Amino acid sequence: MQNIFVGNEKRMNQPWVGGIEAGGTKFVCAVGSGPEDVRQPGNRVVFPTGGDPTALLAEVTTWFLAQQVERGEPLAALGVASFGPVDLDPTSPTYGYITSTPKPGWGNTDLLGPLRDALGSDLPIGFDTDVNGAALGERMWGGAVDLDDFLYITIGTGIGAGGMARGQLLHGLVHPEIGHLRLPRVPGDTFPGVCPYHGDCWEGLCSGPAIERRTSTPAGDLPPDHPAWDLVTHSVGDAIANLVCTLSPQRILLGGSVRKAGRLGEEAFFAKVRTRVRTSLNGYVASPALTEAGIVSYLVPPALGDDAGVCGALALGLGAIPRR
Repeated sequence: MQNIFVGNEKRMNQPWVGGIEAGGTKFVCAVGSGPEDVRQPGNRVVFPTGGDPTALLAEVTTWFLAQQVERGEPLAALGVASFGPVDLDPTSPTYGYITSTPKPGWGNTDLLGPLRDALGSDLPIGFDTDVNGAALGERMWGGAVDLDDFLYITIGTGIGAGGMARGQLLHGLVHPEIGHLRLPRVPGDTFPGVCPYHGDCWEGLCSGPAIERRTSTPAGDLPPDHPAWDLVTHSVGDAIANLVCTLSPQRILLGGSVRKAGRLGEEAFFAKVRTRVRTSLNGYVASPALTEAGIVSYLVPPALGDDAGVCGALALGLGAIPRR
């Protein structure tokens, strides 16, 4: 029988797993078996990602080892939801690596190897993209419960999307890289973008660093009437309309720091994006979910809020536990 501590309470018959939301800005690490555990301060820690993977992973593993000592038992499994691109092919010699990322210092980094070395080679590890992890968390505990076809999009340091099709997480040749979609430019917008691979792809135009480069101001500090908000929400709406046409999700959850929109506010940001989605679709996809009233419940923030990613990492860990 495995135990898990939540605050000062012990809950019986619950697997105790670790989760790592490995983001481009920070690594959020937690132990537990669900959102209620993640929200306990003693069960989580945040490390800046920085540019030195070796040093960071040493801090991460030291924290998990200390949690095991404190609780007097090993983790049942570990879930890792990572920024990427990542190698998700278990037969590949670079399985568990972060591959061609633009994140300085992290290209071709073995992410899982140091974790196995420190925590045990027999520790079950569930591994996926950060956005697929967040999607899984929302499927288990949040805004996509009982949905088999949905998307989770994050707009922050980068832009990515994960989700499910027919109840299975989206994979394929590697994994979806939706943040690098090419979009029609807003007339008159000559900003070259910040993506080192594509310049003005979706991430290059609308990520947090793109907004700051475009305006010389962090997104959170932009005035609500700054023209950049119209440019960004126009492109975000076009990209989401493309995803509606290609993947036909039952719901779209839009997370990440940019969707909070600083002084503009989350509600106004969503209103602008929803309007642009409907304008871009121009009535072609006939569904009650895409009417003026319906889209309010169709394109929504994540129900788990900023905890979607780390909750998803725990869900990956729970899914890695062998069935008896």
